[in-house]
Amino acid sequence: MAGEFEQIKERLEAIEEEMAELAIVRLRESIDAGGSEIPVDERRLTRARRAIVKAIQLLEEPDHESYDNG
Repeated sequence: MAGEFEQIKERLEAIEEEMAELAIVRLRESIDAGGSEIPVDERRLTRARRAIVKAIQLLEEPDHESYDNG
């Protein structure tokens, strides 16, 4: 993987962790407030986090050029 891809992947991983933590905070706040439904914010955060995980996976895929030269 090219160096710039690795740097982007690391930043995305940090963002993904931050979003997961924030989603947990939103769930805790909802529970503490007596809520019985998943907060909309948490749902949006989870969907966005999944998209980031997909982006990370795409950056981890092998380069097609390595197959052509191998």
